[in-house]
Formats: sequence, structure tokens, C-alpha cells
Amino acid sequence: MRFNSRVALPWLLIAALLGIPAAAGRTLAAEAAEKPAEGVSYFRDIRPIFQTHCQGCHQPAKQSGEYVMTDFTRLIAGGESGDPAVVAGKPAQSYLIANITPIGDDAPMPKNQPPLSPEQILQIRQWITEGAKDDTPQSNRPQYDADNPPVYAAAPVITSLDYSPDGKLLAVAGYHEVLLHKADGSEIVGRLVGVSERIESVAFSPDGKRLAVAGGNPGRMGEVQVWDVADRKLLLATTVGYDTCYGASWSPDGKLIAFGCPDNTSRAIQSDTGKQVLFNGSHSDWVLDTVFSVAGDHLVTVSRDQSMKLMNVPTERFIDNITSITPGALKGGIHAVDRHPTKDELLVGGADGAPKTYKMFRDQARKIGDDFNRLKTFPALPGRVFDVAYSADGSRAAAGSSFNGAGQIRVFESESAKEIAKIDLPHGGVFAVEFSPDGQTIASGGFDGVVRLHNASTGELVAEFAPAPLAAPADGS
Repeated sequence: MRFNSRVALPWLLIAALLGIPAAAGRTLAAEAAEKPAEGVSYFRDIRPIFQTHCQGCHQPAKQSGEYVMTDFTRLIAGGESGDPAVVAGKPAQSYLIANITPIGDDAPMPKNQPPLSPEQILQIRQWITEGAKDDTPQSNRPQYDADNPPVYAAAPVITSLDYSPDGKLLAVAGYHEVLLHKADGSEIVGRLVGVSERIESVAFSPDGKRLAVAGGNPGRMGEVQVWDVADRKLLLATTVGYDTCYGASWSPDGKLIAFGCPDNTSRAIQSDTGKQVLFNGSHSDWVLDTVFSVAGDHLVTVSRDQSMKLMNVPTERFIDNITSITPGALKGGIHAVDRHPTKDELLVGGADGAPKTYKMFRDQARKIGDDFNRLKTFPALPGRVFDVAYSADGSRAAAGSSFNGAGQIRVFESESAKEIAKIDLPHGGVFAVEFSPDGQTIASGGFDGVVRLHNASTGELVAEFAPAPLAAPADGS
């Protein structure tokens, strides 16, 4: 531990004046350096520790040990042991302290994770000693859980949607939740309410049994959730960084989940434990989407920095810029990427409005300005392309865009780039598009909060619906 001279020197002086041996004086100085300042704040100091290390397993959607740490009253009360977790003014009688204090190199909690640091434990003890007060502003107190889901005055902006592999369900991003619909939009069959207020990405696992969710609370935390689809239960919640996460994707074997972060990093975690197995910082701006190679041993990421990068998963190493590195070759950032279902070809869309396909692996030496990996460029959509998708057989590609409050979807033949359908949506930009597994329907959502199902061959509207139940207006109109 670093020696704090500003704290230590007064203690050494006092020791000398009182005739205390120098060694004892140094011990007192070290203890003073370790002790946090008076006035530990729950909201400022303690809550971030719990949020990062504890709340993934102790929240309304996942009450391990029947203990919830996102609600202050239940945080104090404790769980299935029956012992109070926090006794104000008495850290020695607080069961929470016993659970986070290491015995040897390990502590009971956080489970299967490294123990909290001595500084963090000392700060929690000090907070309890000072009375364990809750100074959380009312605006930051938890409001939603499965028993009290969000109430919508207007349909939420739809940032992501995904069909289950069997084509029976459509997952739609909402506020603080993911809404599971029957694929035809006729009924909500589940509401997966979690801690994250912003849901940026939803993705079914390859076998359809789990759902990965990337999001968080803007400017405060990022989070990746994993849900059991059949039981509607939260299996895993991992806190990452201090801003929302994006672009969740599954490895082909379902063992890993990759995602991007606003701190310019790409990451991957084990889907069953949450352990981070890939961390790469080769981008220079927010990483917005990810996809694995067919073999699952490489990861492709796209970013606001106008590049698409290739990484080796086992080594976590950056391998290549798939897109050109020539300044100005790409006009703006890349928002979305999808991989062909059977081969390592990539479909991307971004700020220039023109979807493109690239081969994943370079087979000739890079030259400045070559953009050699690009295979084809599709006709441009108006504005920015925010999402792209391949059909399950790879024969078709779709893109959705937004421009001046209006949206457009185009469906193309993958090989010839021939346009199959063009769908204009004048009342809101398109942020999410997805083919149904049989390729017959394309689902979309965006700014106006309406999910639309179109015939993927003709563009004809099949159905449209608001994904979340809307509250009746206060005046009853």
C-alpha cells in the first residue's frame, strides 16, 4: 500500500512527543492512512461497489440467497440466513461484513469472483459504523421489477429485436426490459425486467434457450444480462464499465458472448459464468456491434471510428483492419455488422448509407488505399444505416436507415445486389431489422416505437403493433 505522508507525518510527530516507539508510530500512521475520511456516502462510495460486484446476483430478477441489494430496505434486512445484513453502527454484527471479509485468499462473496479489496471492505465498514445511511436521490431509486414492470405513456424507441431460432418468439428492446412476443405480434408472452434502463441489443443463443441483453444506465454503468427464455429467469448479470454496452453476439457454440463498449473496447465473457475472456482496445471510438466467425475463433467489431477490426479470440490479439485504413475511404462510423450464416463474409452498414459486404480474412498484402477485402457495395439508403441482417440461408440481405425523421428498409439479393423490396416509413427512422428464420418476414422497429412485420419479398405490411402495453391517458381520452 502506498505510504501517505500527509497522514503519516503527524502521527510520527505525535509518537515522538509522547515517547511512543517509532515502530508503533509507523503502525499508527499506516492505520490512519488506511482509514477512509469521515462521512462515507452510500450513493457516492458504497453503491458503486455493490453495483459492480454484487447486484448481478442479488437483484429482483435474480435473488441469490433470497437477498436483494438493489432495494435499500432489503439490502439492510438480509436474506435466507435470517441474520440482518447491516446493523447500523455495528459492523461486527453485520452479516454482510462477514460474507465479504476474506478467509485466507478467498471470501464467501462475491461468489466465484475475486474478493473485494481491503480498501473497499474498510469503506463499507466505515459506512456501517457511521450509521449506514441511505443518501440516494429519489430519482435514482429502483422503480421496476417483474411485479412492477415499466408503465409506458408512449411506445419506447426500439433499438434492437431478434427472432428465436424456431421462429416462435420475437424479442423487442424496451425500457428497463425486453418484451417477448409471439412472432406474429399477437401476444406478449414475457417481460424480462432488469436493472438496465437502456437496452441496446438483444440476441437469442444459437439453441434459442437463452437471451443475451446488452445495455446499462447511460453515464453510470454497462451491463450484460443472460436470461432463461423458457422460465423467464435471469441467469447472469455482469456489470461492465461506466456506460452502456452494445452489439451483443453469441459464439456459434453458445459458450461466449461478445459486446462493445463506449470506452473503445471490445470484450467477450463466458455465457455461464460471466468471466471475461477477451479484452481488446484497438478501436479509437465506441464499439457498436460484434459478430463471431463461423468457427468462433475470431471476432469482428465495428465502431464509430470508421473501421471494422478482426481479433483472435483465444489470444485476444488484434489481427487486421478489414476495412481500408485510408483516410476518407469510409464516410463516417459503422453502426452494424452481420455475418453470412455459412461463410466468413460480412455485411456492414453505417453513416454513408451504403451497405457493403467484406471478406473476413485478407489473402494478399495490405496496401494503403486498397480496401481489398470489400466484395460489393449495395445501393445507398437515405441517411444512416443503423442495422443490417442476413436471412437464415444467406440468400438475402436487409438494411434499415434513418434520415430527417423518416425511415427506409431495403431487401437485396446477397450475391447480385439486386433490390427485392423497398419499404418507406415516413413516421420514424429504422434502428433494427431482422429476418424471420424462414426468410418470409422482415421485422423492424425504430424511433416511433412500432414493430412492423413486412413480407420480405414484396414489402407488403403484414402486421404492426406497439411492443409494450400503453397506459390510458390521464383524461381518459
